Amino acid sequence: MTINLIFKIAAVGILVSVLGQVLKHSGREEQAFLVSLAGLILVLLWVVPYILELFETIQSLFSL
Repeated sequence: MTINLIFKIAAVGILVSVLGQVLKHSGREEQAFLVSLAGLILVLLWVVPYILELFETIQSLFSL
């Protein structure tokens, strides 16, 4: 896992929180929810391959 991934996740978090606050103050709570959901899905798509690699490493370590 590289440091770039951590910076990407932080950038998405900051962007989602700013957009969410702007949308909530303008009375668009539904769009704010969708923005936060999209941010979560994006980050999960980035992290899932690393989790899969971790499980494969653990599986090979214990030869299950």
